Amino acid sequence: MKDYFYTISKGGEGFYKEKGSKFIGLACRVRDEEEVKEKLEEVKKQYYDGRHHCYAYILSKDKLRANDDGEPNHSAGDPILGQIKSKNLTEVLIVVVRYFGGTKLGVPGLINAYKTAAFEALEASKIMEVTIEEIYDIQYGYEITNEVMRLISEFEADIKHQEFTENCSATLGIKQSLKEKFEEEASKIEGLMFESQSEQE
Repeated sequence: MKDYFYTISKGGEGFYKEKGSKFIGLACRVRDEEEVKEKLEEVKKQYYDGRHHCYAYILSKDKLRANDDGEPNHSAGDPILGQIKSKNLTEVLIVVVRYFGGTKLGVPGLINAYKTAAFEALEASKIMEVTIEEIYDIQYGYEITNEVMRLISEFEADIKHQEFTENCSATLGIKQSLKEKFEEEASKIEGLMFESQSEQE
């Protein structure tokens, strides 16, 4: 199980021109389908005079999509999707806007144009690594602070929030692959209560 994935921290723009047609590639980070919809609407509003707004996105292994927006089947969305996959990125949307130049490019020409515009957009983007964490809320009495701190240190927990009072509490990020081991060790500490935020939802 991987504890990280790659995405983009700063979106980029790509450009490709052939036989008068212009292709503008726009890459950005998206976390869910709602954000995909919002970004698409923004692009369509900004480039309202574009002939086609083709796109592809990957949110997770099972949530990905390619759209040709009126271009011949598989000539636009798939080449864009291929570029996201080739860089092993997740939570990324690329939209390529086409301004038609009057000359048809044919399917091979279109595939090359959409692929290149998407590639250039990613080249201009900033890629980052994101750690996949399970988030826990913990509560414990002040008297077992040392034991809890030892646990936090052992699992290299990312402390999101912490309060030291008579009844202490903290929010911790634990690497996904250590989830079961962490729960096993945490349950051995008497007086420590913990709950995963994903179980609260």
